[in-house]
Amino acid sequence: MDAARLGEDRILIATSPPLPALIDGPDEAPATVLLAHGAGAPMDSPFMAAIASGLGRKGWRVVRFEFGYMARMRECGRRQGPDRMPLLQEAYRQQVRLEQAAWPQRPLFVGGKSMGGRVASLLVDELAATAGVRGCLCLGYPFHPPGKPLTLRTEHLAELQASTLILQGERDPFGKREEVESYGLSPQVQVGWIASGDHSFKPTKASGLSEAQNWATAVGLVDCFLREGFGA
Repeated sequence: MDAARLGEDRILIATSPPLPALIDGPDEAPATVLLAHGAGAPMDSPFMAAIASGLGRKGWRVVRFEFGYMARMRECGRRQGPDRMPLLQEAYRQQVRLEQAAWPQRPLFVGGKSMGGRVASLLVDELAATAGVRGCLCLGYPFHPPGKPLTLRTEHLAELQASTLILQGERDPFGKREEVESYGLSPQVQVGWIASGDHSFKPTKASGLSEAQNWATAVGLVDCFLREGFGA
């Protein structure tokens, strides 16, 4: 991307109103978890709603937000692809600034579903150093495009300094268990496995598990990760 276009993107973000958000959990929560959606589904998808409400019931404050392209899709009713990565990253930074302006003393974790988690993971070391972010959560990380196992998106994951949890379905086409276990990830990256899960943790019928059970498992693993972030 040329510098002029990136400058235009930043101006667009700076002059646009805050993106819509959904909030779960109590105001008196010990920390906030900022979650972004995946490339193709919005912040109120069943997956996002299940994770956010589950964490809210565990006592965490969860803020879900949408990137600009998804908000535009709501307005025009037509599907479109995600914005470019620099634009997504700047939108995420904006959400961090908004959250910390509203709750300056509250610890913050960043993360998201698939693409949203990838954006957060690309920023978390920067945000840990500049904004005091405590860690990162990736729900179904897109290690590679489906069917393209050599097109990896893992370079920064080998160098991460911030505590990061990746939850991955064992049969996720964006990175199956046997693939991911061969990657050289940073010691700061924990990978938790969702039994028989796909990219949204949906299991096979033969597994005897339900989608709701796997989502509940994911919530439990995230809750443990967040509590570890406070030394609890």
